[in-house]
Amino acid sequence: MDLTTVWFVIIAFLWTGYFVLEGFDFGVGMLAPVLSRGEAERRQVLTTIGPVWDGNEVWLITAVGAMFAAFPAWYAGLFSGFYLPVLLVLAGLIVRGVALEWRGKVATARERSWCDAAIFAGSGLPAFLWGAIFAAVLADSGFAALLGGVFTLALSLLHGAVFLALRTEGPVRRRARRAALTASLAAVPTGVVALSAIPAGGSPLLWAVALAAMAALASAVAFAWRRREGWAFTATAGAIALGTAALFGALWPEPLPGLTVAEAASAPYTLGVLTWIGLIALPFVLGYQGWTYWVFRKRVASAPLSKVG
Repeated sequence: MDLTTVWFVIIAFLWTGYFVLEGFDFGVGMLAPVLSRGEAERRQVLTTIGPVWDGNEVWLITAVGAMFAAFPAWYAGLFSGFYLPVLLVLAGLIVRGVALEWRGKVATARERSWCDAAIFAGSGLPAFLWGAIFAAVLADSGFAALLGGVFTLALSLLHGAVFLALRTEGPVRRRARRAALTASLAAVPTGVVALSAIPAGGSPLLWAVALAAMAALASAVAFAWRRREGWAFTATAGAIALGTAALFGALWPEPLPGLTVAEAASAPYTLGVLTWIGLIALPFVLGYQGWTYWVFRKRVASAPLSKVG
């Protein structure tokens, strides 16, 4: 396997990690005003992502940075071709981050309500737009972009609801279970259509990955119905990972129309240097994030009075 292929796989892995981890962040941000009754429950919901949301965004920075270094033509074509939606994604992430940090510092209910609205919008906008952007890359169609956006939005809601059911106690946990089943009413049918469109005209292996993603999505709903939150979260994460794998499989070897991976790649020397940097840095990043999730693995019964971020 040459370095061009290696770095395409690495970038696919980084985007997969971002979508899996930020997926439940987005879902929690959108569900916070829906599932909580009062300030104590609102803090309980947001505390589940408080220690990890900013670390999850590092996956996006790393994925985009790797694209810029390893495939500059792909980076330039993708982000200039979708300049406005990418700008809206960044605006949503900035607004959400500021609101999560600021919410624990404000004193009035009105200011907290503005923060809650910013968290909701800053979570929903990227969740929709990322799906719309990558769907438009695969099929230059407004309907495809809309379908992709609705699917990733619904899947984020399902992923976030299952995560909340796994990480909380009391009334919020019960509402999160119901929210997961409600979100599945949109996530499953749009998922079947969207995932079926990814490997259209592709190889049998690509179809197998897309079908596995559909199976994982259906399994998540079954586990949520049986109140097996841990397995349900594993299944939603698997559905996102397999769906992303199918997406990047469909993008190989032309990540953009008329542009092959070989044409988009940096010089072999650059890819060689990047490989050594990745071999040194990536294990530390993965180890640190794994340690963070292990430390904050317990259920949240009630949120502290300190800041969420």
